[in-house]
Amino acid sequence: MHDQTVWRLAKRTKKGVALLGQAGSIRRESVAAHGARWHREQGAMLSIFGNSSGRFCDGVNRRNFLKIGGLGMGGLALPELLRASADSGGGRREKSIIMIYLPGGPPHQDMYDLKMEAPREIRGEFQPIRTTVPGLQISEMLPKIARQMHRATPIRSIVGARDEHSNHICFTGHTLNSQKPPGGWPTFGAVISKLQGARNPALPPFVGLEPRMKHRPYNAAQPGFCGVAHKSFRPEGDGKADMTLNGINLDRLKDRMGLLQSFDQFRRDVDAAGLMDGMDAFNQQAFGILTSSRLAEALDYTREPRRTIEMYGKGDTGIRGDAAPRILEQFLVARRLVEAGVRVVTVAFSFWDWHGNNYGNARSDMPMFDQGVSALIRDLHDRGLDKDVAVCAWGEFGRTPKINKDGGRDHWPRVSCALLSGGGMKHGQVIGATDRLGGEASERPVHFMEVLATLYHHVGIDTDTATLPDLSGRPHYITDGHKPIGELI
Repeated sequence: MHDQTVWRLAKRTKKGVALLGQAGSIRRESVAAHGARWHREQGAMLSIFGNSSGRFCDGVNRRNFLKIGGLGMGGLALPELLRASADSGGGRREKSIIMIYLPGGPPHQDMYDLKMEAPREIRGEFQPIRTTVPGLQISEMLPKIARQMHRATPIRSIVGARDEHSNHICFTGHTLNSQKPPGGWPTFGAVISKLQGARNPALPPFVGLEPRMKHRPYNAAQPGFCGVAHKSFRPEGDGKADMTLNGINLDRLKDRMGLLQSFDQFRRDVDAAGLMDGMDAFNQQAFGILTSSRLAEALDYTREPRRTIEMYGKGDTGIRGDAAPRILEQFLVARRLVEAGVRVVTVAFSFWDWHGNNYGNARSDMPMFDQGVSALIRDLHDRGLDKDVAVCAWGEFGRTPKINKDGGRDHWPRVSCALLSGGGMKHGQVIGATDRLGGEASERPVHFMEVLATLYHHVGIDTDTATLPDLSGRPHYITDGHKPIGELI
């Protein structure tokens, strides 16, 4: 997009001049800068000043602004999501998913699969502790999860990865460098958005709370052949590339038709680029979302009782490595979003690529992970949502059995781990096992796609029959023939 596009937007109608004029003087060089950033990020945000109270996780006052991802300039993802809902007839099922992505690959031998009979350089420093499931032990670094284990299931035998630092396999079930169909493999959230649409017109079906991470492959998973209509709505992740309409509060946005007219030329230019078509009605609905308080209220975790906030704990907004911060409040926000009606919420937590100082990093990160995940499991159960909301926590691969010379564990794609909870599944068990050294799946190998098939099954999608076409029109089964995990359903 070029600066002339937005400049024409402001000049096209008196209404456009009035709206953008009240936002303050827009100089051509500032518009050009926004356009360049849009090309880099392939998306934009719209920061809109509101009039409601409360604070977000980052401490910013909600009455100051509300960031709505993808609507400002680039993907117009919000109205596209609404179009998807109309195309699919809209979903009615009250089922949701929260996926917690652990970028970098967590050490399975130090979490759910300790190897006490292995040599010291393999078994490590941590001791196993009992859980609420008889005979099942996990790491002493996860005592709170241990007390919730009757409501969860660790999988010790996840297979199918490659040595690729990317979120792609966790979000799509396919490795990053696998052969792709025209358009690319879609994320599971995009598939659910495509097949089921939004449950509520005031909320997007798929929300990504993870930031845009410095290591680009951690952001690699995209909506693929499902199209940009079904990308995740990211209230924070793409906020660095936003278009700000200063001074336009939510009351002024209620004049939707005038604002739509102001965006008319912009939409035409985008359509000419082949990114979308037929957006009029859906843009109008998108501004309906903006004028609704439901999304803003769901994002505002400070509305929760103090006791609940303290149960989740205080996170750390500092970026870990080249990945994500440790924001415990996001687990609470995720629960609020699914409770409000969002189908899929994804979260990225910390940085797990510990080639050095494995145990020091574990002692820093695992207690925070333990608190956030255990609080989420407990909270969903206490609120009667444990059958409606499935939780999955995992990373892209495991770690080497042997500790290296720097006291770390290196990449190990042969086997890794996952933790599932909720979803009305049969919990209080462990699935799979590894050999004596924790290097190979020795019992019940579980492919990444089997986990995704289980999540699809939870939201009511028949993985035996569900297909979606790629951009050439060729249909693809959404799980490539993989079945849901029988032990859980």
